[in-house]
Amino acid sequence: MSAVSSRLPVFPWDKLEPYKKTALAHPDGIVDLSVGTPVDPVPALIQEALVAAADSPGYPTVWGTKELRDALTGWCERRLGAVDFAHENVLPVVGSKELVAWLPTQLGLGAGDRVAYPRLAYPTYEVGARLCGAEAVVYDDPTELDPAGLRLLWLNSPSNPTGKVLDKDELTRIVAWAREHGVLVFSDECYLELGWEADPVSVLHPDVCGGSYEGIVAVHSLSKRSNLAGYRAAFVAGDAAVLGELLQIRKHGGMMTAAPVQAATVAALGDDAHVAEQRERYAARRAALRAALEAHGFRIEHSEASLYLWATRDEPCWETVAYLAEKGVLVAPGDFYGEAGERFVRVAFTATDERVEAAVKRLG
Repeated sequence: MSAVSSRLPVFPWDKLEPYKKTALAHPDGIVDLSVGTPVDPVPALIQEALVAAADSPGYPTVWGTKELRDALTGWCERRLGAVDFAHENVLPVVGSKELVAWLPTQLGLGAGDRVAYPRLAYPTYEVGARLCGAEAVVYDDPTELDPAGLRLLWLNSPSNPTGKVLDKDELTRIVAWAREHGVLVFSDECYLELGWEADPVSVLHPDVCGGSYEGIVAVHSLSKRSNLAGYRAAFVAGDAAVLGELLQIRKHGGMMTAAPVQAATVAALGDDAHVAEQRERYAARRAALRAALEAHGFRIEHSEASLYLWATRDEPCWETVAYLAEKGVLVAPGDFYGEAGERFVRVAFTATDERVEAAVKRLG
């Protein structure tokens, strides 16, 4: 039996373990800024919706309840500016990472097909291409790619890891190019509600897509905006033909969002107050860490959105990781996200206020 895992790169986080041990040895404990995982409580109204739906003995549907689809379409229209959105334009998924990893396979891609993603990017884009045997291709500007054999183009704005945002004109140009060449666009917009020095725009906005969703799909998650990483609540929205095909495949695969999570998602998307409160928490942590890093000699690039600071001391990233680990602060090396990140580190500001304060003191 051929091991599918042999197609995949080494799981990057395993390489960080020795540095984590060093940071854990700090007298005041570790400040883990390596992973962008939420640490604040799940808002009460979401927990209440989950509990109220706990008595769900039957199988949920892959497409979700009517209430969920209403919530998804309504949010896309209200928050993203989408127009004339129907239930056929949305599909819940079991967390966005699952979707990213298995999308090329579910689209029927394989040997001879090409999947493109940013040069600095979330590693799972490459994993998805490798899982189905397609060729993974990186880009600086996707419109400079050879479109021959290019079947799937990943956009990521705001970017993980850099926090860079593609403006409306850039998105419009890329979408037009992709449509001209028959390339399917999936836009990972999971950090869209976390813009700090920019106002991120969705590919579903009519100024970008011209009011047509042909050939474009946006990916959204509730992990960051609503502290629901543990719920695995996400969805895709856009081209009805593409989503209809995915729906049929996912029905056969039993890829269903749990019924209580569907109910929690409805509650989360119907409330903006908790999102604003969480943004305030992150904004304060971001400001404190940025000031401390810059005062300590770091340079911050991009980082106008998302939950990360893209920082450098103009040295190899692993030297920076080791240096900070000695101070009890763990960060992610930039080369986890591509060779172009080899002199940067990604600093998450998802730690508690107390741990962020500890990091600021150590850097001071």
